[in-house]
Amino acid sequence: MEDAEVERLIGRRPRLSYADIVRHPRLREAVRVYLDRFLALYGGDPFLVRLLIEMGRYSVAHLVMLLEAGHEPAKRETWPTLGRVKETMATYGLGSERHVDDLIRRLCEVGFLEMYPSEHDRRTKMLKCTEMLWAHDRDWLTAHIAPLAVCYPQHDYGPALHGDRQFHMDFRRANVLFIPVGAKLIQFVPDMTLFLQHAGGYMVIAALLQAALASGDGLEAAVPYADVGERFGVSRTHVRRLLARAEENGLVRLQARGGHRVEILPRLWASHDRGISCGMFFNDMIYAATLESAAARSSAQAERSAQADSRAGDPPPAGRGRLRRVK
Repeated sequence: MEDAEVERLIGRRPRLSYADIVRHPRLREAVRVYLDRFLALYGGDPFLVRLLIEMGRYSVAHLVMLLEAGHEPAKRETWPTLGRVKETMATYGLGSERHVDDLIRRLCEVGFLEMYPSEHDRRTKMLKCTEMLWAHDRDWLTAHIAPLAVCYPQHDYGPALHGDRQFHMDFRRANVLFIPVGAKLIQFVPDMTLFLQHAGGYMVIAALLQAALASGDGLEAAVPYADVGERFGVSRTHVRRLLARAEENGLVRLQARGGHRVEILPRLWASHDRGISCGMFFNDMIYAATLESAAARSSAQAERSAQADSRAGDPPPAGRGRLRRVK
């Protein structure tokens, strides 16, 4: 995806260039930091892996967060309704209405989402994220902003890295405008999408690459099927099939049975680097837009305060503020 196309979609020039990110001399270090943070977020909780790593469930949860962040009760078109979620998911080919119903029901059952009737129209079903989901998303954002801080320390990514609640909400509110860009970028990394479509799929690849980096040269690693399956809450058969699919697509070469020696082919590193670079590019666009919005809001507040102070210091109009003469 060319930067010019992104500029056309968002109406501005991105602060960072995708081409610069993917060729950045510290990209491999940034990838290492990302893998460590991301696997730390999910690695100890197989339930969370099964629930949110599959693309459909994650897309629904993520979309509800964006819609809720941009919700303005006086504007019906901003309401985070069940119908709006279904329509948006269908627009980007992420699930049928029935599939979305199933995903939302499951997310409600486990306490990530709540559904309730609108106080303005009881027939309309509204969706709301619980604090458990918001807290998870703050950690998710920290993991995805961390590689940007590695490559571009001159930019201030502190609010996201420190889990600032107001910044997090502002980030998700700004995120709404970038949904079309995100949908385009996903299509740019089909090899990674292949794994996101399967429960725990990306986790297996992430664990493989993390182990390869730990070995020194990044060319091979041992990821025993049983160990990886237990770590992420999936069966060893599921892990074996995922890596066999990766081998069929020219991403790895299985050199020993059971995942005890997996050779990582150049295509996997190249595809993963493109995917991470796309994510960094996307998140920095939203980050910059969030900062601009916050600066504009702060400026407007300062102007209103100055006007209020100015009015408070004005002399009273003629005929007011004088004592009446007593006869």
